[in-house]
Amino acid sequence: MKRIYLDYAATTPTHPEVMKAMLPYFSEAFGNPSSIYSYGQEAKGAIEEARVKVAGLIGARNEEIVFTSGGTETDNFAIKGVAYANESKGNHIITSSIEHHAVIETCKFLGRRGFRITYLLVDEYGLIDPEDVKRAITNKTILISVMHANNEMGTIEPIAEIGKIAKEAGICFHTDAVQTMGHIPVDVNELGVDLLSMSAHKLYGPKGIGALYIRKGTKLSPFMHGGEQERRRRASTENIPGIVGFGKAVELAQQEISQEVEQLAHLHDQLVKGLLERIEHTRLNGHPIMRLPSNVNISVDFVEGESMLLNLDLEGICASTGSACSSSSLEPSYVLLAMGLSHEQAHGSLRFSLGKWSTEEEIRRVLEVLPRIVAKLRAMSPLLKSPR
Repeated sequence: MKRIYLDYAATTPTHPEVMKAMLPYFSEAFGNPSSIYSYGQEAKGAIEEARVKVAGLIGARNEEIVFTSGGTETDNFAIKGVAYANESKGNHIITSSIEHHAVIETCKFLGRRGFRITYLLVDEYGLIDPEDVKRAITNKTILISVMHANNEMGTIEPIAEIGKIAKEAGICFHTDAVQTMGHIPVDVNELGVDLLSMSAHKLYGPKGIGALYIRKGTKLSPFMHGGEQERRRRASTENIPGIVGFGKAVELAQQEISQEVEQLAHLHDQLVKGLLERIEHTRLNGHPIMRLPSNVNISVDFVEGESMLLNLDLEGICASTGSACSSSSLEPSYVLLAMGLSHEQAHGSLRFSLGKWSTEEEIRRVLEVLPRIVAKLRAMSPLLKSPR
């Protein structure tokens, strides 16, 4: 049985060209970039070459990019870094109720240590109202953190509008762009952000490497202490193979982004149309237009997402019920609950996320298999009391 992978939002397979670029830095080009001899300088040059590529993709300056171990560290770095660097100015942070766990849990941590956190509500599509951001600002607000696009249901947030509000108020603005960087156009100047989180394994790069964009002049305390790497902003010997792989993944993304958006939008529309037509009592979660072209999140009434997921896996189809970071939890998605879905609707959700190697044949297979699975599960379901 040919397996079908439709969980690209959780992680992407590493591109063969990325692996090829990384290989020399595990062996012959193994030097420590802090060393002044040739091995070290070769490694240092590879870091700077990757930094140029990452900066170029998002419209940043090279020196504004700091490499990290991934999206979670990057979000922690941005939020704690601003919080601790600006304690004398204020202790209020504004974020949303649908952020990734890396942001939500970091804010909860700070909340237990004297910071005041405002969690903005979203509408039925998962959209944040910029006016709610404006109303939440106080004279103690030091940071606004709102994700660029939601990892579970794909809604793209009005970051540029929020950026203008933050700039006018003189408040630092962070966005988690892990799901968008390399998949849709991302420009830090157009978005008006001071900090932006990135992760390589979401765009066909290796796991264990990410980056934080830090606008020049942004007041930020280091998250890790030790050596003087990354201009004293992030101590630790650099992950050279990972950084090189990140740079190569960015280079490929820059070449292919327009083509990928067009391809995924076509497959997305096919999948959504087919699912809504073939399975009754089904809804698309997230905004119908302002969404990632790769993300299809649906709620199917009268069945549970885990049951659908297990049955799909038996058919060789890999999908998810939401964030990979909470896949072991049986609790309904806090993101879908925040959008107003009932516990039953949230429990009956499935997320298909498409990628570079997704095909029409795979979409047809899902449309053939899933209606059959839903019919079988509904026949056994205590949730289906009577036909509507």
